[in-house]
Amino acid sequence: MCTLFNSIVSFVLTGRDSSRFIALITCGFMVLSFPGNAQDEGNLFDYWKYYSDAENTLYKTSCALAFKQLHQRESDLTDLQTEGDFLTRQRMVKSKLTRLIGPWPQKTPLNARITGVIKKDDFKVEKILFESMPGYFVTAALFLPVPRKGKLPVIIYASGHTENGFRSETYQHIIINLVKKGFAVFAFDPVGQGERWQYYNQDSTRRFNGTTIEHSYPGAQCYISGHSPTNYFVWDGIRSIDYLMTRKEIDPDRIGMTGRSGGGTQTAYTAALDDRILAAAPECFITKMEYVLKSIGPQDAEQNLYRMIYEGLDHADLLEVRAPKPTLMIATTRDFFSIQGAHETFAEAKRFYQGLQAGDQIMLAEDDDVHKSTRKNREAMYAFFQKYLNLPGDSKDLEVEVFPEQELWVTESGKVSDLQGKTLFELNRSKVKKQLLALQQNREQSLDLQALKSTVRKLSGFEPPTGPVESVFTGRTQESTYTLEKYLISADRNYQIPVYFFKSKATRSGKLALIISDQGMNAVSEGNSIESLIEQGHDVLTADLPGAGSLGPGYLKGDAYVDNTSFNQWFAGILTGKSQVAIRAEDIISITQFAKSQLAYTQGIYAISVGAFGSDLLHAALFEEDIESIGMINPFASYAEIATTPEYLPSLIPSVVAGAINSYDLPDLLAAMNPRPVMILNPLDPQGMEYGDQRIRDLLSYPEQVYGRSNGSKNLRISNGIPDSQVWMTCSDWLSGTPGK
Repeated sequence: MCTLFNSIVSFVLTGRDSSRFIALITCGFMVLSFPGNAQDEGNLFDYWKYYSDAENTLYKTSCALAFKQLHQRESDLTDLQTEGDFLTRQRMVKSKLTRLIGPWPQKTPLNARITGVIKKDDFKVEKILFESMPGYFVTAALFLPVPRKGKLPVIIYASGHTENGFRSETYQHIIINLVKKGFAVFAFDPVGQGERWQYYNQDSTRRFNGTTIEHSYPGAQCYISGHSPTNYFVWDGIRSIDYLMTRKEIDPDRIGMTGRSGGGTQTAYTAALDDRILAAAPECFITKMEYVLKSIGPQDAEQNLYRMIYEGLDHADLLEVRAPKPTLMIATTRDFFSIQGAHETFAEAKRFYQGLQAGDQIMLAEDDDVHKSTRKNREAMYAFFQKYLNLPGDSKDLEVEVFPEQELWVTESGKVSDLQGKTLFELNRSKVKKQLLALQQNREQSLDLQALKSTVRKLSGFEPPTGPVESVFTGRTQESTYTLEKYLISADRNYQIPVYFFKSKATRSGKLALIISDQGMNAVSEGNSIESLIEQGHDVLTADLPGAGSLGPGYLKGDAYVDNTSFNQWFAGILTGKSQVAIRAEDIISITQFAKSQLAYTQGIYAISVGAFGSDLLHAALFEEDIESIGMINPFASYAEIATTPEYLPSLIPSVVAGAINSYDLPDLLAAMNPRPVMILNPLDPQGMEYGDQRIRDLLSYPEQVYGRSNGSKNLRISNGIPDSQVWMTCSDWLSGTPGK
């Protein structure tokens, strides 16, 4: 058994292959399991059935805050009575959307060129390549009816999440129907789709399985910088309109936009922000955030604005900001985007339009089907554009012949990456580098601890626990070297935190080691990983924090990429302005208060993190002075490092505070620990590899300088290459009072 757990601990400490780690952990649980519901099982919630939903703790905590914020929004809307009230809110919403999605890049030359032309009897297709930003290539096609009479109304078609972009048969069917009815249609590939895939393996195969990860993987890095990835998606739409303005065939006063699913997202956001779009018809997207959170959860990165719900915004605002311009919501009753939410949003938007004397300009088309474009809805959309873009005609949906995918390639290879242009990651990395320069300049000033605390609270959403810590004692086991006690504790929460307390039977040092691991407390407590601490007389307290162990990962795990990491649960915290880091930091403080008030630890508490939770521990320690000393095993060193690494471990993302690097990074929190002893063992880079000595010292030069200036440099220890077998003994030595050893 010890051999098995030593292997498990090795994987925890070195960040190796996750699938093998999960296999080992599963084997371990099989060995340790017992029949029935005894309290000495590995998961306390196997006994406390009332808390059987514990794995969803983190997500439900974020949702509870979101629902409170959304309720406040609805309360604010009831105050709108006069036309002036509606106009005032509309201006406010437009300003917020611009701020949350922007700032916009400078408009630079599009450098557009036609790479090929396809001619049919009644229309032609021009394949177009342009740069929405310098070196950032967009592949598109302009479908033009032949012959044409005068300037044409144009419809921008935004593609949903299909691997081949606008070349899918579904989207081609709609596009060709529109062009046969006399519209010009401009279709473009969103980044991460069609010819704009960004991630490839060395053999030129696609790195990721699906477009959602192509969006959310670099999208998470955008959030780290405090920017909504929506910015890049909307900007491509805005620049598409700029291109159309250069075409003599197009009537600039008759522009429409539509798209389904992800294309509905792009349509809704772009039409909300670009006043040149006269008529908009987002399909299979618009609903209500309450129902999104209660059903499928937050979706791809570009669908979730940074602090959107915190700022009091919902899907309805994307429609209401357009009033009185004509808008058609298109929905299906069995869509995964809730039809109830669509109905409630339409009712709200209708009232808003009526408040601006334009109630007939907002419409809803729906059909009884799943997430798809139906004939009924297509014909409603054709009729909508025919009316409001002033091109009367038959709205009947026609059978049409579509093109083979390759025939619509804009580039020779079907891959923009072969043009050696910029990726979304590279564009965001340039922003992060500017933020880092600003951070480095700030570090030249004296460290203002109170200002840092204020900034961290604002950006992370941290709020110090205020309520009393309550506990339930749930069992005791006597072992040869320690007594194990188990508790469930709670403070200011609607959930319980499971805690193990190992009380050493050796000559006790009087010191308590609080250990938290991103793999949960069983990864710490089962086996001999902490025996060296206990044998030296140190008591150990360990717990599951939300998102780990029995308190994670939750029911959005189907959205996980690797390591059972759900980007989408992390996005929930971004929407509300309260990070997962803040939730766990608050719980760490509650655990320390439990140790003081109920375990009678009046001396200092020594906290040790394993893995990515080093970030969470630093945030807790910033506000909890009773954490006298900090040890971090295999932490990552910097948020900015993740944002500037092309391929990072997704498992690090839940311990990142979105937008933090506008004002601080983990080295700043480390500096704020001075003069408390801090030990960092075997820090890992964003790919899970150990840093070289020089690289980690470069990254942590600022805290080393701060500790050095106060003659406390021995209290900051950074060690690489500590063998797995010696990690916990090193921690024991450190707890014994030799931090600089």
